[in-house]
Amino acid sequence: MIDELYQYLKSFFETSKLNLLHENYGGRRIFSDPIIGVARGDDPIFQKFKEVVGPEHLSPRELWLAEGQENLLASNLRIISIVFPYVDKIRKESKNVKKLLRVTLPAEIYSVGRNYANIFKQETCKKIIEFFNEKSYKAVAGMLSESFTIMVKGNFYSTWSERHMAFATGLGTFSLHGWLITDVGCNIRLASVVTDAPFKITQRKNDDPYANCLYYSKGTCRECEKRCPANAIDENGHNKIKCRDYGQKIARKIIARIGPILKPHIRCVNWKLRPPSYPVGCAFCQFEVPCMDKNPTAKM
Repeated sequence: MIDELYQYLKSFFETSKLNLLHENYGGRRIFSDPIIGVARGDDPIFQKFKEVVGPEHLSPRELWLAEGQENLLASNLRIISIVFPYVDKIRKESKNVKKLLRVTLPAEIYSVGRNYANIFKQETCKKIIEFFNEKSYKAVAGMLSESFTIMVKGNFYSTWSERHMAFATGLGTFSLHGWLITDVGCNIRLASVVTDAPFKITQRKNDDPYANCLYYSKGTCRECEKRCPANAIDENGHNKIKCRDYGQKIARKIIARIGPILKPHIRCVNWKLRPPSYPVGCAFCQFEVPCMDKNPTAKM
């Protein structure tokens, strides 16, 4: 069934108008073909996430029950994680940054793609749920759930981390800059669903959470640190607060420049809905680095 799901998603990625840039930026695809990973709902790693992400982080079974589904054993659930790789055009053109007096802006083509990605990811999850329902299975998605919120308690984390779900399913490992390095690199987006469909799991290649990062595995690189204009990356990792603050500066400038073509996004923070915002990203740390479009440790 996983091959059938992959073909279903591949077709959706190819045909959905939500996976297209604005015509001002060529009107072509934002994401290339997806990658899928699968984990068992009773994998002990999901309890570990309550320690490394935050105590409010949901296990797959907790999300399942929160969505009003049948009281199943965790072993009967599967987590399907999906990688959304940005197309080469966006990656290549993202070197065209704009340096202003007090802030450096990412390439507009990336900001538009990053902004449009949220709705496309949500629609992808809805399509996966439809796929399973048509086969008499159930499915739920963390990003669509009322149980999802961003927690702000000095630092930032969410009740459902797409990065950690992707790690659990064997799709990649973490990095110095905090994002996930997959076989198609770190310049990606992620989504996931929980289902009772009996999928075969995809084994994690490595339980080391940083195995794909050159800095953590070899003590080299740190190119992402050099690329970050916010000085939000050092040998201790990624400072989310510095990153957030710089990202807000970028958003104000980008919205002033191309606001009319951006799409609004509503976030839930500490269980309260915030007014619509227009996320445009930053991702300097993901471009022109060894892990942008590949796992740099794969052939070592």
